[in-house]
Amino acid sequence: MSGFVTVSIGSGLVDSIFGKCQVPLASYIEKQGEAFERESVMKYLFSFNPSRHWAEQYSSETAMDDFVPVGEGGEYPRTGFEEGYNRIIENMTFKQSFSVTQELVEDANLGAMKQRARKLITAYGRTREKFGRALYAGGIYGTTVNFGGKSFACNGADGLALFHKEHANKVDGKKQSNLYKGAFSATLLGKIETEMQQVTGDNGELLAVSPDTIWIPNDAALKDAVFSAVGADKEPATSNNAYNVQYGRWNIIVDPYLTQMLRVMGKTDKPFFLLDSKFMQNGDGAIFQERKKLEVKSVIDQNNDNNSWRGRARFGAGFVDWRFVAAGNISTGKDLS
Repeated sequence: MSGFVTVSIGSGLVDSIFGKCQVPLASYIEKQGEAFERESVMKYLFSFNPSRHWAEQYSSETAMDDFVPVGEGGEYPRTGFEEGYNRIIENMTFKQSFSVTQELVEDANLGAMKQRARKLITAYGRTREKFGRALYAGGIYGTTVNFGGKSFACNGADGLALFHKEHANKVDGKKQSNLYKGAFSATLLGKIETEMQQVTGDNGELLAVSPDTIWIPNDAALKDAVFSAVGADKEPATSNNAYNVQYGRWNIIVDPYLTQMLRVMGKTDKPFFLLDSKFMQNGDGAIFQERKKLEVKSVIDQNNDNNSWRGRARFGAGFVDWRFVAAGNISTGKDLS
């Protein structure tokens, strides 16, 4: 059984005209699901959590104070925790289906049946990929984004858009940015990385954020800039052969889905993102929660006697703590020049 999809065959189908295609198609769907999951970029952009309710609430507490030197026989200090920001992420139901006609079975056209099964899995995987990119891209421009005709939240727990230049700490009120202006360069990369490394938590405590991933849309000029900046052991913009401190330090994701979603949203920006993968996985950064993984049911459609394969899933996604990620090359961002 695949962890990506489960398949069930309705009663009476095995003994029907569709019987011989049930097990081959079910097995094919599960294998295609496993293959898509292996290739998915989503695992680098979200932390996957199970969900048991219509929505999940993510809450935080402020950090513990530093240890205090108390001397011999000194008493234990007590830290008073304060409630941090809260974020509720709702689950949404997604559905799609395909049909196998009696004519396909009569003509033993298993190839056409498998093509439709593959397209169902591809459509589901593509939907998840696009949904994730829509939330990130939407978080550059506001607190909600339209996807599939419905509105989804793309703010952080502080109520601001995921990417904003005035995120305020809950306790000390310090304002911090994760949105920056300026085209990609090795210099700007170093400056944004430094800003992220100095990010503090709600109490003003240093969080030791350490970005390790550069994520970009599939744009030729931006790809050239990124690979020139981080893929050579010498400084690309100088002739003095100085050592390139960015060389070999970054994972790079070039993402056609990100390109597509920006285009669908009518945006011409070519943003780049820096992510701390460990901070995202260990904390509540970007959350993808699965209430019900994809279930594909094979049933007889009573309206036309076709064999209907119906896919249904429930999931949600969103952002809690904004500190794991920063976006650059956005005109409304903070100027580091």
